[in-house]
Amino acid sequence: MSAVDDPDAHSIKCHLSRLMGERKVRVADVALATGIHRNLITLLYREDAKRIEFAAMANLFPYFGVTIGEFFELKATGAAAKPESEGRATS
Repeated sequence: MSAVDDPDAHSIKCHLSRLMGERKVRVADVALATGIHRNLITLLYREDAKRIEFAAMANLFPYFGVTIGEFFELKATGAAAKPESEGRATS
């Protein structure tokens, strides 16, 4: 199985905690301003969320003035994190 096919080969980093810290806002502030339930904001803040709806993203990104790439980051883990030359045996 290649790293692309392996769902455990990548993780998604959510930068909500950093964004909230930079702006000095609380979960309650974000919830009130965006209409998103506090539980989802807390899950995203702790990076425990399993999914997020487009409507929530459509409210969060403008609130923080960021794009999807600034809010989320795809990170390689395990074998996917190794450069090609390290992952292969040399002959």
